[in-house]
Amino acid sequence: METKTFEENLKKLEEIVRSLENKDITLEDAVKNYTTGLELSKVCYDILNTNEQLVVQKMTESGLIDFNSDKE
Repeated sequence: METKTFEENLKKLEEIVRSLENKDITLEDAVKNYTTGLELSKVCYDILNTNEQLVVQKMTESGLIDFNSDKE
């Protein structure tokens, strides 16, 4: 299975949203697109979360402010 970039997944998700806004879509297609959209949404969230953790880790290792602490 080919791994797609965040941008590719987001573009596909936007296409699905537009298709769901179409009043002429069948119920079957709407459910299929909705399910695919949920999966893509999770993939995008996971990519963002992973990259956020990486940035926080790198900044913390570099001696910058720890985003996870309550200290200012």
